[in-house]
Formats: sequence, structure tokens, C-alpha cells
Amino acid sequence: MQGMTDAIASRLGGARHSFSQADDIFQVRVSLIDIEPPIWRRVIVPKEVTLPRFHTILQPVMGWTDSHLHQFKVGDLRFGEPDDDSAPGPIDHSRVTLSQILPDTGSTCVYEYDFGASWEHLIEVEEELPVETVTGPLPRCVAGERACPPEDCGGPPGYADLLEAIRDPGHAEHAQYLEWVGPRFDPETFSLVAVNLGLSRWARPKSRPGGPPLRRGASPKRRI
Repeated sequence: MQGMTDAIASRLGGARHSFSQADDIFQVRVSLIDIEPPIWRRVIVPKEVTLPRFHTILQPVMGWTDSHLHQFKVGDLRFGEPDDDSAPGPIDHSRVTLSQILPDTGSTCVYEYDFGASWEHLIEVEEELPVETVTGPLPRCVAGERACPPEDCGGPPGYADLLEAIRDPGHAEHAQYLEWVGPRFDPETFSLVAVNLGLSRWARPKSRPGGPPLRRGASPKRRI
């Protein structure tokens, strides 16, 4: 794994990063690109989560159904599932961790879901959290705004058309779009409970290294 870290750091064109303290939790912001008003989520994840697992976390966090291909993009580099095409494919991300492509606070990458619609998400590390300040299960969503667009609605341009139609009773396609999205779809609604319920299959109690789970009576500087 160390060799892989060095190789990725070399490809990214910079020196390897190290942490001055035992921070092993990332607080990341995930926001859809080219969408206004913004659709975003704030998530707490272990920094050593692999990219395939991070993909499975991002799906319920945003509200997608994992029905399409995906990749992570860092500059000119692409990380994803290997393919058999003759053209150069993405770097196999099966053993690459989040901290290897996002090494520290302020680092960003793009997560693309559904290559046809090209739903691009900006992933930014907002903060590195010391392990002793984090209680509760991981991964966990702690904030967000607005509903995920429906699958297969045509990417950001198609979603803009959909919103225009359902908000205007006089629109020629108003009834058609309303029937397609269903009566319960509200673009302004975000449910933290529903997102974390979707994450529950991956969640695990956060423990001290080599010790029992942190108690709520512990006294870290700040708790998340």
C-alpha cells in the first residue's frame, strides 16, 4: 500500500503529505456542480475509506440508486472500475483510499456519476477531525440541503427543465413531469434521518484505537 501511495503522489505531481497528529476522520462537503440553488451534503468518514466504499457511501448520501457507472477525477487522472476497452481507462480504484487522492484540508476532487447525464459532484475536505473528538457511528451525514434530482432526468440541464415544468401549472409538460416524478417529490426537501438510515448498512460505532467505544461523558475539545 505504501508503494501505491507513493505512485499516486507522484502522478498527482506533488510531495507526499503527512499528518502532524492522529487525525483519521475527514469532514467532507459534497455538492452537485452546475446546480442552483445548491444541492449539498456534509459527511463524516474515515480518511482511509477506499474509493469503492466511498462511492457506496455517496449514493445514499446524495439520494442516487447506484444504477450507473462512476469515477473520481483529480486533475487529468481518473480513478474507477477497470474496463476492457482499448482506450486508456481509469486507474483501478479498488485499493486506493480517500486520503490518497484528498490528502489534507482544502483538497478537492470530482466524483462523476452516470456518464451519460454527467452528474458531477465537487468533493472537498473541509476539516480533519481528531479521532477523540468524534462520537457516534461512521460514516454519518451531519447536514445538507435540497433533494437529490431524480435518476435519468438528463443531468443538470434536464433537471432545470424538469423544475421549470413542475413549478408552472401552465407549462405544456407540467402534468407529464408531475406524473413521472410522483406526487411526493419536493426539490426543497432534505431528510437527514432518511440519509443516515440509508447509510446504516455501512455505519459502525467509532472506537478509540485499541480501546472501547467513546462514551458521551468523555471530554474532547469538540464533539461531532
